[in-house]
Amino acid sequence: QVQLVESGGGLVQAGGSLRLSCAASGRTFSRCTMGWFRQAAGKEREFVAGIRSGGSTVYADSVKGRFIISRDNAKNTVYLQMTSLKPEDTAVYFCAARLSDFLRQTPSVYDYWGQGTQVTVSS
Repeated sequence: QVQLVESGGGLVQAGGSLRLSCAASGRTFSRCTMGWFRQAAGKEREFVAGIRSGGSTVYADSVKGRFIISRDNAKNTVYLQMTSLKPEDTAVYFCAARLSDFLRQTPSVYDYWGQGTQVTVSS
């Protein structure tokens, strides 16, 4: 069982930065593939970034070069550093864990989810 708690969301102006954190409980964190997803109002949940247990990463095209995902297995925490934020980045951001080293971008294959944190980017 893995429990996930996100933090770090808020209101920021376009061009600004935020860092999201996702704290995980449980002893399996280091073996999990972790993902960040987001869901804007009226839209489907979409993949943002993922990181395997070994540290390799994948990004959605819309955030490449602006967002960085990282993890600290000693702290059971995964991060999403977001820079050059745009109004279209406004969404609820979710952290998810998958008990597999196969990184997928499909939300339905993830086993555990956090409650989400709101990110609002004003123009």
